Amino acid sequence: MEILIHQILAGLATGGIYACMALAVVMIYQAIDHLNFAQGEMAMFSTFIAWQLMQWGVPYWSAFLLTVAISFAGGLALERIVFAPLRHAPVLSHIVVFIALFVIINSLAGFIWDFSIKAFPSPFGTRPLFELGLLSAHDAGMMGVTVLLLVLLYLFFRHTRIGLAMRAAAANPESARLVGIRVGWMVALGWGMAAAIGAVAGMLIAPVVFLEPNMMLSILLYGFAGAVVGGLTSPGGAVVGGFAVGVIENLAGTFIPHVGRELKLSIALALIVAVLTIKPSGLFGRRITTRV
Repeated sequence: MEILIHQILAGLATGGIYACMALAVVMIYQAIDHLNFAQGEMAMFSTFIAWQLMQWGVPYWSAFLLTVAISFAGGLALERIVFAPLRHAPVLSHIVVFIALFVIINSLAGFIWDFSIKAFPSPFGTRPLFELGLLSAHDAGMMGVTVLLLVLLYLFFRHTRIGLAMRAAAANPESARLVGIRVGWMVALGWGMAAAIGAVAGMLIAPVVFLEPNMMLSILLYGFAGAVVGGLTSPGGAVVGGFAVGVIENLAGTFIPHVGRELKLSIALALIVAVLTIKPSGLFGRRITTRV
């Protein structure tokens, strides 16, 4: 029983990171109707920026907030410079650009900081939170920061003019333009927020997986799984899906024979295939119908 509780709590902690990545994936998907295959590399590059700031003597939380701001500006600039001109381009063009960004960002990080593994500090420590040792302080901190971020995003999208405008632009761009909403800039803001959310996920998971240019490959796959499970048209569903993926892969790796740590990644792939087969729109996604 103690092992079960420990795995569920640990799964919720890592599931919070998957939820952040899934939410970032869904935000960009709703903006341009495509998956951003470079989302993980953007988060990795932001994490390296935070590490470099701390190497220069900037305190952790100051580096954390500064990195989030830099990532937001970078995501916004990326959409304005690269993807705004491609808005009406074929789908294949977007995919090619995403793959190119993936390679460029990964190679640039390796060129600047090399491909050696680096330790990333945790502001919460690694000691057990309780006497039973069911949850470490860092896991609890990850859960706390993730929940706070999700609450702030919920309030932003529900109770601010910009948040409501972004939702309207994502749901119905044509109608949003008719009421004076600048849809192009709402899309750019969505990119900036997705980049900032990815940066938070990267900085929280880096103490666990260590910092190196390929650190976010598996995390992005789990994020995709969470987005697909919850629904690519439902930000809230993506969050629930991310937490669910974290718990499921932890339990599967512990209690299913021959899975272990080596085959845990296959659980995410199996979830993607299962959900797309049974309910292609995801558990909470809406079915889109088009008149022809």
